[in-house]
Amino acid sequence: MTFRLEELRTKEVISISDGERLGYIDDVEFDLLSCEAKSLIIFGRERFFGIFGKEDDIVIPCSDIKVVGNEVILVEHSCADYTDNNKCGR
Repeated sequence: MTFRLEELRTKEVISISDGERLGYIDDVEFDLLSCEAKSLIIFGRERFFGIFGKEDDIVIPCSDIKVVGNEVILVEHSCADYTDNNKCGR
């Protein structure tokens, strides 16, 4: 199954463990040696209009993707696995 980045950016990412909406895909990390996508990246949201910085980015390995549907991507997600401060804030 192949997707263009533009197609992936329109799909909302949802955790199947707790139903949490994680956001939309902002970037994809590739391994140039194997030419494979390695992870999906959701940029952290800004805190109070960016004055207080932003939340951590969520990096989801492609191995954690369970289902890719027409409108959503379901992933096996745990806040502790993908963020440094163990808070999703979402």
